Formats: sequence, structure tokens, C-alpha cells
Amino acid sequence: MENIEFTTDEKENWTIVSFEIKDIISPGDLLNLNPPKVNATKGVLLNGRGPIWLYCCLSHYYHATAFIATCDPRLGGAVVVESHSQRFRVGEVIKET
Repeated sequence: MENIEFTTDEKENWTIVSFEIKDIISPGDLLNLNPPKVNATKGVLLNGRGPIWLYCCLSHYYHATAFIATCDPRLGGAVVVESHSQRFRVGEVIKET
């Protein structure tokens, strides 16, 4: 999708998937969304400003990873929102982003 630019930053235990919206998007744009592939044995930290439906779609896309967290600058880290790992629990704030 041309209106969303993705970048990744590989860390030891997770991959930070950042996105930037270049123009106005609509829910129909999800049909052409092409998020980057990541190592599913690690977690994913989603980072970017976007609508909740985009975050929901990305969470579904990365469901098979060890965990998913969403970055929240007000908390100074990323909140784990889904986990298949005993090491990272839902509600935990990962400060090392």
C-alpha cells in the first residue's frame, strides 16, 4: 500500500514494526495492506500513529508471533496486548524500546 510506509528494527527479543501514514487512508485500504514479514519466534512492537482499525488489522496479521505490544510514548514503552510467551504477559509495559 502506497499510503503507509513500514520500517522494521530487529532487536534480540522482538521486532519493532513502525509505520507512517503518508496520506488519508480508509478501511478499504486494508485490502491492499502489505505489512513486513518478521521472525515469528520473537515478539512484535507496533509503533505509529494510526486508526484503531489499522492496529487491529496489524495485530491479527502478527498473531502468530511470540507476543504483540503497542508503543505508548506516555508510558515510555510498549504495552503487551497479546502473548503466546510466558516471558511477556498481557498488560506488561516493555520499557526497552
